[in-house]
Amino acid sequence: MTLYDREQAFMVDFSDIEQKLREKSYRMICGVDEAGRGPLAGPVVAAAVILPEDIEIDGLGDSKVLTEEVRERIFEEIMQLEIPCAVGIIDHITIDRINILKASLLAMRKAISGLQPRPDFILVDGIYTVPQITQPQMAVVEGDGRCKAVAAASIVAKVTRDRIMDRYEDMYPQFTFSSHKGYTTPKHLIELRENGPCEIHRKTFRPVAEILNQYVLF
Repeated sequence: MTLYDREQAFMVDFSDIEQKLREKSYRMICGVDEAGRGPLAGPVVAAAVILPEDIEIDGLGDSKVLTEEVRERIFEEIMQLEIPCAVGIIDHITIDRINILKASLLAMRKAISGLQPRPDFILVDGIYTVPQITQPQMAVVEGDGRCKAVAAASIVAKVTRDRIMDRYEDMYPQFTFSSHKGYTTPKHLIELRENGPCEIHRKTFRPVAEILNQYVLF
């Protein structure tokens, strides 16, 4: 099977949400998504992308169902197109301080605020809209599989965060962050038990908190 064949297997039949918005005279439609709500370590990263109507990207779809190879190719294509695109990054310290939901929405707001030109409508993946945003917006459940702009944002957020976690492995070689990206995998849990949490672990997340409590007890 060729790379193109594998990409075709992941192609999504997007809904007409964006087309209906364009029929209402919205032109700068922004998709927003995040990556990294679930991991035990590292930041949460959000991306905001305005995908013009006339741009088609082969293989575009929900970043979670694409291979790393396809995500990287689409990410590079989005960067080369020079379309409006911005990211927001919230670190592990802030996540522990304000909680992961608020941190995710804050990352989204930072990404939207970084866009030039400004969007005139925002599609947000999930069930929450973004606080303190003046433009009209709509939360779209499974938006990364239903809206092209949200799918593009999901890929930008995922690849950006993955690259951050790859660099963290150089700083903390006792953790294979380039493999598990900080998620709760069996390997990561073994590393946590053997080495204890490192600087970028989210101290309020249960598996990390439980290990920290063990250190306090002993």
